[in-house]
Amino acid sequence: MPASGVSAAALAARLSALGLPARVEEHPRHTTVEAEVPDALSAESWREVLDVVAEADGFGLLATSLNDRTLWAVVRKAAPTTGDVGGPSHQR
Repeated sequence: MPASGVSAAALAARLSALGLPARVEEHPRHTTVEAEVPDALSAESWREVLDVVAEADGFGLLATSLNDRTLWAVVRKAAPTTGDVGGPSHQR
């Protein structure tokens, strides 16, 4: 699993421990973590949740008119440091 996947899995585990079961999804350039947020989340729980997602490269909250709320966080994958980074046109 890439380092971003490990970081995302750790974020997901911490969110789950706070009562927000989270799912992790791998993408080509990043890994996402999503969790449904219940209506009755206390202010203290929100602070703890925000402390967790603050460790990601980006996070946000998607709220719908149906009162559904999905918390998301993104962990970017590192760019390759060796090899054919620029593609064939950048080879020397």
